[in-house]
Amino acid sequence: MKATQRDFASTARRAVDQCGIFFFCGPDEAGASAAAQSVTELLADAGERIEISGGDLKKDPALLGDEARSGSLFGGKRHIYVRANGDEAHEALKTLIETSDAGAGEAAPVLVVATAATDKSRTAKLLEKRKDALVAMFWPPDLGSVAGSVRQMADAAGLRLSGDLAERIARAAGLDVRLAQSEIIKLATYCDASPQSPVALTAEDLEAVGAATEEDSFMPLVNTVLKGETGKLDGELKRMREHGMNPVGVLLAVERRSAQLAQITSQLGPRGSLDGLDRGAKARLGIFWKEEREIQEQLRSWHRRKLDRLGPKLMQLHKDLLGNSQSAELLLAQGLTEIARFAARR
Repeated sequence: MKATQRDFASTARRAVDQCGIFFFCGPDEAGASAAAQSVTELLADAGERIEISGGDLKKDPALLGDEARSGSLFGGKRHIYVRANGDEAHEALKTLIETSDAGAGEAAPVLVVATAATDKSRTAKLLEKRKDALVAMFWPPDLGSVAGSVRQMADAAGLRLSGDLAERIARAAGLDVRLAQSEIIKLATYCDASPQSPVALTAEDLEAVGAATEEDSFMPLVNTVLKGETGKLDGELKRMREHGMNPVGVLLAVERRSAQLAQITSQLGPRGSLDGLDRGAKARLGIFWKEEREIQEQLRSWHRRKLDRLGPKLMQLHKDLLGNSQSAELLLAQGLTEIARFAARR
C-alpha cells in the first residue's frame, strides 16, 4: 500500500486496520514524523512505545523481530518506533516479514521514519506491494498546505482563525507541522479554547504567546551553522539563549534544511546549478526567493558525501536532546558547533 502527503489522511485509518508495518520516507522528515505520530494516535491500543535506531537494526537485524514479539514491561500492548537513515532498517524488516510468514507469531506495529529514503528505495520496494504494510512518501510542504494543516489543527483544538493568522503560524514554525502543532496547543491553552467551547484567535493573542516572528526565528542560526560561518556562531548561540529558543525546535529546523539540501543535490546531480532551474522547479524543491542565496551558499559547503555524514549526526543529536532535556541547550550548542566546523571544511 502506498500513500503521499496528499492522500495520507484518507489512507491512514484504513491502513491502521490492516497494516502492521508503516514506512515513512521522503525529504520532509517533519511531515514523515508527524504522519507516524498520527498513525500512533489511530492505533486502537498503542501501548508502550519502544524506540530503536536504524543503526542498531543494521548491526542486528533480528532485534526488530525480538522486540516486536516481546511483551510490554507492564504486560500490555506495545509499538515499535524506528528512526533510520536511508535503508538501515531493510534487512531487519525483511527478517521480520520472513519470520512472520513462517508462523513466528503476532508482532507489534512497527513504524519506521527513514530520513534520506524515498519510495524508490530498497525498503520501500520490499513493502509497497504488501497488504500488511504502508509506504508513505513526504515532500517538503509549501506555505499553503501547512497553513491548511494549521487550520485543521486549530479546528480540532477549538480555535477559529483566519487564513492570514494560519499563514503566520506556519511561517513562524518554519513550515514544520510538529512545531505548528505545539503552537496551536499553546494558543488553545492561552485562549481557554476547546472543541466544546470554541474561541476566535486574534492577532493580539498570537502576538502575546505565539511563535516567534520570522526575524526572531531559527533560520539565522540554521543558516550560520550550515554555511560554516564559525565566526558568527557565538553571536547566534547567544541569541538562541536570550530568546529562549526551544533546542529541539532549532534542531528540527536544521534537520529540515539538511533534508532539503539533500533533495536539491539529488535533483541537480554532480554538475547542476540552481541557476539552471526555473521558478516552478525551485518551488517544487521548497526554495523561496528570500532563501535562495542562503541555500546557494550552503550547497557549496555540503556535497553528497558530507550530507551523508550529516544525517546520522543529526539523528544522534536529536536522540541526545530528547534523552537529556535538562542539558539540551548545551548539547545543541556543542553539536551545532561541530556541524559548523565541518561545513567550513572544503
